[in-house]
Amino acid sequence: MDALLYLVPGVITAGCLFGAVQVIRRALRTSRVWAHGLTAEARCLNTYTRTSGGNDTAVHSTLHHVYEFTTREGERFRLDEAGGDSTVVAGDHLVVRYLAERPQCATALQPARGRLILGTAVLLAILAVVGVGSVLFAVGARSAV
Repeated sequence: MDALLYLVPGVITAGCLFGAVQVIRRALRTSRVWAHGLTAEARCLNTYTRTSGGNDTAVHSTLHHVYEFTTREGERFRLDEAGGDSTVVAGDHLVVRYLAERPQCATALQPARGRLILGTAVLLAILAVVGVGSVLFAVGARSAV
């Protein structure tokens, strides 16, 4: 039983650390694409909405776009991106940014560094609270035993 008092908070903390690393990597990659990325004209192939929640929870919908673009080397890529401009519909043309070495990580989102920093900070704060809370739980449970 004592092992669970350490195992569960340890797994939660490890998950929070893994999540924090992923959030930071995504933010750095997006920032790098915005700053140093090449541009290409893309065509919106499709839009769709992914919905989650329901029953006794709030429903949340996320708009996705599917874009297709050709790199300067002539390779064709498709990009499925969440959170794009809701006025973009199938058939529209727009600019995507991509890194020459990783065109599969392209983005059609317009540069918004403040929004990227704020979103990253909020996610990291939530992960930190959950991680620290799990450690404090383990310490408190240990001292209560």
